[in-house]
Amino acid sequence: MRKRTLLISCLMIVVLAASGCKKTDINNSPDLSQEESKKEKKDEITPEVEMSQDDTKAEVVPYDYVQDLNIIDDNYRNFYEIFVYSFYDSNGDGIGDINGVISKLDYINDGNDATDSDLGFNGIWLMPVMPSTTYHKYDVTDYYNIDPQYGTLEDFKKLVSECHKRGIHLIIDFVFNHTSSKHPWFIEAVSYLESLKEGEEPDLETCPYVGYYHFTKDYNGSKTYYKAGTSDWYYEGVFWDQMPDLALENENVRKEIENMAKFWIDLGVDGFRLDAAKEYYSGEKERNIEVLKWFTDYVKSVKEDAYIVAEVWEEEAAIAAYYESGIPSLFNFPLSQHNGLITSAARKLGASSGKSFAKTLLSLYEKYSRGNPAYIDAPFISNHDTTRISAQCVNDEDQMKMSAGMLLTMNGSPYVYYGEEIGMNSMGAKDENKRLPMQWSVTDTQGITTPPDNADTVEQKFPPVDEQMKDPLSLYNYYKRAVRIRNENPEIARGDMSVIEELCTKDISAVKKVYKGSEIVILYNINTEPANISLKDAGLTDLNIRGYLSVDGNAVTMSEGVVSMPKYSIVILK
Repeated sequence: MRKRTLLISCLMIVVLAASGCKKTDINNSPDLSQEESKKEKKDEITPEVEMSQDDTKAEVVPYDYVQDLNIIDDNYRNFYEIFVYSFYDSNGDGIGDINGVISKLDYINDGNDATDSDLGFNGIWLMPVMPSTTYHKYDVTDYYNIDPQYGTLEDFKKLVSECHKRGIHLIIDFVFNHTSSKHPWFIEAVSYLESLKEGEEPDLETCPYVGYYHFTKDYNGSKTYYKAGTSDWYYEGVFWDQMPDLALENENVRKEIENMAKFWIDLGVDGFRLDAAKEYYSGEKERNIEVLKWFTDYVKSVKEDAYIVAEVWEEEAAIAAYYESGIPSLFNFPLSQHNGLITSAARKLGASSGKSFAKTLLSLYEKYSRGNPAYIDAPFISNHDTTRISAQCVNDEDQMKMSAGMLLTMNGSPYVYYGEEIGMNSMGAKDENKRLPMQWSVTDTQGITTPPDNADTVEQKFPPVDEQMKDPLSLYNYYKRAVRIRNENPEIARGDMSVIEELCTKDISAVKKVYKGSEIVILYNINTEPANISLKDAGLTDLNIRGYLSVDGNAVTMSEGVVSMPKYSIVILK
């Protein structure tokens, strides 16, 4: 009896173990509630993550489509956004610095086309590096220097030189909507106002800096005005009382800004990212457009090929209007964040579909080109002010990869926030949680920075850089191939786009891009299931696979005009 009981128990264990290995059966079981199914999926993540490198490599189909790089030296770039504070610490004080960025340039781009050990980005946007009183440094106290936490001007000059050696363009954040309240201009202006006798009006010849800001006695109880010291005057500060707004209509202020811009251009920067451009005159679009036109015209007069991109956190119609300033680029906010076009399409949120993705993208391009026919789009999914892609996709690695692939096959100059290539996690609305230390390694902590004050402990769900480099199916290696494909095919960034409607469905997006007579087709399978696409349905012939992206290592293949695409995959045909 004991033997019989033992035999039955063993058989039950074998049956349970076998059923536990069948992920598809579990997920499709009608007996499981939705919540139970989610729990099963969550529980199953662990064994996949713990799979050995050898097991992972065994599943990867060899990639046979590496092409020669075809990088054009213009302002179409693949940008990598760096928050220096959290990137890499070279001197052990816990704060990232310029020399830390220099030491990691080869990670971004080593400048050697013969190697394949770097990510391939050829543009870097540095968040503010000028002296400031805050960790984020968006309140500047000196526009002609580097914050001591980050290093020196000599360090910065070396960074510029090392970037240019590698073919990397460097742009820096230029914050002139406001200064710090600790800036000498503001300190002197407030001190002067405090010295005035009752009823005495300020004399701009005595203190010109009073005219540099919006001082008034009649602030009408506005919540964006603050008392100027012990005087009976108030000043405007749209973002914070420690960030007094500059009076950009003042010609002396404009001359100061022009001198600052020339200073950094003379140091070798390739351009600027302009912060808060729609707040120069909050709610006054036409005045803001005039400011952007003035600044763009001036910078182009100093450096004709300078690149400028501005933050105008608005919908498409407003962005199209701002392009009338002649500025080369504006961040394409309708594409970004959890409710933007990219992740909504990748996650199939609402009415999103493959067809709507392509048609909406084309509509955006047409509207923007009417404002500035020579514009360069600046698509992005996340940045230092938004949640990271991991949060937008709820840590679904396939959707995170697909979103990245969609971004990196768009027109213009895409922007990738540091750490997105490894799926770094953010948490909540707190800014500090969006600007956490770059996760280089768990075992080698040299250079890893200390989190900003007030940051929470945020669990990182994905492995650090050194581990992902070894995994051919990692997010890191997906980004690396995506940037490589972009650098092989200039049509992706620069081509005139059209939608191939015959091939577009709920799950499939299909576009054509033509650049200087060279034509490519990009197909997107935005679905969890494979798809077969007949090119003959759109009259397309004589096309070959130029490169592809897949989330699980399976290959895109083509036979007799039918393209077979794995789940969540993208293919370039030429």
